[in-house]
Amino acid sequence: MTDQEMMAAWLLSSILLHLGLHSALGTKPACRIRITSPGLELLRSEALKFVAEELENISIGDFTGQQGPLRYSISGVHITDLDLSTASLSFHPDAGLQFEVKNSSISVAFHRDMLYWLIQDVGQINASAEGANIWTVLNLSKSQHGQLRISKVSCTASIARMHAKFTGSFRGFYELVSSLLMTGLRFLINQQICPALEHAALVLLNSLLATVPVRMSVDPYVGIDYSFLSDPDVQTDWMDMEFKGMFYPLDNENDTLVNNAIVPLVKSSQRMVYISVSEYFFDSAMYSYYKAGILKTEIPESKMSVDLAYLLRTTFFGAIILLAPTSSAKEAPLLLDLEVTSAPHCTIKPSGITVSVSALMNVILLPPNSKPVMLSSIIMESRLNAKVSLKGKNLGMKLDLKRFKMHSSKSTLESLALIPLQTPMKALLHFTVMPIINARTLEGVQIPLPEGIDLINETMRNHMGFLSIGADLHFYKGLREVINMNKQILSSNNTTVSN
Repeated sequence: MTDQEMMAAWLLSSILLHLGLHSALGTKPACRIRITSPGLELLRSEALKFVAEELENISIGDFTGQQGPLRYSISGVHITDLDLSTASLSFHPDAGLQFEVKNSSISVAFHRDMLYWLIQDVGQINASAEGANIWTVLNLSKSQHGQLRISKVSCTASIARMHAKFTGSFRGFYELVSSLLMTGLRFLINQQICPALEHAALVLLNSLLATVPVRMSVDPYVGIDYSFLSDPDVQTDWMDMEFKGMFYPLDNENDTLVNNAIVPLVKSSQRMVYISVSEYFFDSAMYSYYKAGILKTEIPESKMSVDLAYLLRTTFFGAIILLAPTSSAKEAPLLLDLEVTSAPHCTIKPSGITVSVSALMNVILLPPNSKPVMLSSIIMESRLNAKVSLKGKNLGMKLDLKRFKMHSSKSTLESLALIPLQTPMKALLHFTVMPIINARTLEGVQIPLPEGIDLINETMRNHMGFLSIGADLHFYKGLREVINMNKQILSSNNTTVSN
């Protein structure tokens, strides 16, 4: 082997190794979702309600002390008001989300029990904290089960100063020790803010993210896998998430279609959310239904038009006489047995979406008191126009039969004889088969979004190899409502399992 041949062989092996490693490293996404800054701004309003509730419910411990002859006890400390008007929620590049509050104020109430020598004084005290600053970063990542989760919380909190308003005959004396009391109280509140936010994120918000479906059944035959393929890609103005977006037959979940389609892209950031799905998203669905063995149907003569039945009998008159030579055979009912012969294929172009379908139609005669007689097998090639729709978070599709041709699997002569059947057969499929298909495809499949969120004001655009949808977010349930509902479901499930 010459040096040139050795070099060529080395280059070839390197290329093959690179391709093999690239294939083994991961699966290409068929679904990509982008959350933008406008979408995050809507999330901010819901997040502020949630954070306010969490901080107002924090538990601040009682404390006691003594200053000279004064003994004091502080109890029942609780936050009565929290000003989050300066709060911001933003993307933190390469991490996740950042929640920040600058120079805010907090109102606090607590119960006092003072003993100065033999004089005891009890009552309520109202205090205010000023210059409250909170900085929190939620690190988002892919869990081992392929779900989005908050994996880490970084938090700092500080209160610059606190003031208390004292009343009563001991007001002057209280003001002398207020600095001591407020220092202790400020320390306790500082100590509780970050743990409260960490619990809210790692426990409560993660329970909300757990409501996003990863693998779920679409119907009795097919399921879908929305597993995350990598950690989110977080930039200053948006966050991209890549999903597997793969359908599979429920009776054989390992029988899946290889993704060789174009990876869907998202280039816009004006709408709150963008969803892009590739041809593979739809191809894997049709492949799964094909493998599930349900892409077939029978059409009895009773559902055919009189003209079509007459044309069928005329076309196959010779076969009827030859294969079923009885007087009653001429009037025996016909049956069309249709079955898709290969998985349909979806093609997405800027001009529209089409689905190509190949099927076999067996023309069968059903003579009385006799076995069915096969008259002919007809190959059918169809092209369907597809229109995708989005309702709530269900992605559906309506199919319309546009092009249709058929030919005989036996001979060219018989194919010519089938030409008169083209138009009435297309009409039959349009009125009998297409409604059945659309009844299922219009139900759609759920887009991977948490419970309580829907998509509205959607716009769709076709690209080469993928479809993109821009939409706005709509909360029909609050974060707290969804979290509490999820708690009840988990509690109910645990009770059922224990019983």
